[in-house]
Amino acid sequence: MLLRIYRYLYHWQKIKRDPIGYARMLGVEVGENCKIGGLDRGTFSTEPYLISLGDHVEIAAGVRFITHDGGVWVFRESEPDIDVFAPIRLGNNVFVGMNSLILPGTTVGDNVVIGAGSVVKGDIAADSVVAGVPARPIRTTAEYRKKLQPDVVHIRHMPRDRKRALLQQTFSRADR
Repeated sequence: MLLRIYRYLYHWQKIKRDPIGYARMLGVEVGENCKIGGLDRGTFSTEPYLISLGDHVEIAAGVRFITHDGGVWVFRESEPDIDVFAPIRLGNNVFVGMNSLILPGTTVGDNVVIGAGSVVKGDIAADSVVAGVPARPIRTTAEYRKKLQPDVVHIRHMPRDRKRALLQQTFSRADR
């Protein structure tokens, strides 16, 4: 019992302190300049060594990578050893939105945005924005950037109090 508690606390501490290091420790291939938000012990399924993330990939909270097909359970009585596995590959410069599900055998190209809550399976073309259940192409990343342009605010290195003031001024309650 104490060993289980120790393992849980060790993993929890490692996840919070160094999510990229934790993913690599599990066997996930992680490129450079990646971010993993809201990582937990279930994020990378039971075969994390089948998952690879390219460079500059951001994974939002609640995302799940599933590397096996659990539906084969219905065949276990007649075929006790049956299992189906497939790798998951994300290219470079990819954003995966909150609570998305990436299914086995998925390959995502470079420069892709996956919308929140999407269920992704198969090949996702480079330079695209996909969303939905199942995820389908919505537009190209160039079209997405053009659509966003009127709403873009450059605040990345702005002090927190200035950011808050700017956003409150921009989105004041009187404008609603």
